[in-house]
Amino acid sequence: MKKKIIWFAMGLIIFVTVMVPIGFFYVLYNGNPYTNYIADKNVPVYLEEKGYTENDIIESHFIAPKHIINKDFYQGHYMVIFQDEPDLTYYYGITKKGKQVMQFCEKDKLSSDGVSEIVESKTKYSEKKCVNSLDNRD
Repeated sequence: MKKKIIWFAMGLIIFVTVMVPIGFFYVLYNGNPYTNYIADKNVPVYLEEKGYTENDIIESHFIAPKHIINKDFYQGHYMVIFQDEPDLTYYYGITKKGKQVMQFCEKDKLSSDGVSEIVESKTKYSEKKCVNSLDNRD
């Protein structure tokens, strides 16, 4: 009986020792799976409510930024590139309170030489009420 307990304890220690670093690196490189889930669930519905169809969008998916963003939002963005503005990438975030989708004011503009720059100017798909993703980061 004691051997079974010892083997179980050793197995548990080895399992935890291996799985904790694997989980840590997974979240570090891929973002939090929960944040990814709520973004994939809420942002497409939000865009559909705004009247955008799949034909309007070239690419859209969750991304995990490598820098700290606004503390009122989950640490993840949902990027959207629209068909008629292929050089602009729009970002959406999910608020921690109420899980509301909001567009971030910053957009990435891809120049002809392949360099992207952050712009906050009004564009075709800019929303009247946007949030700066780099505010409230303390």
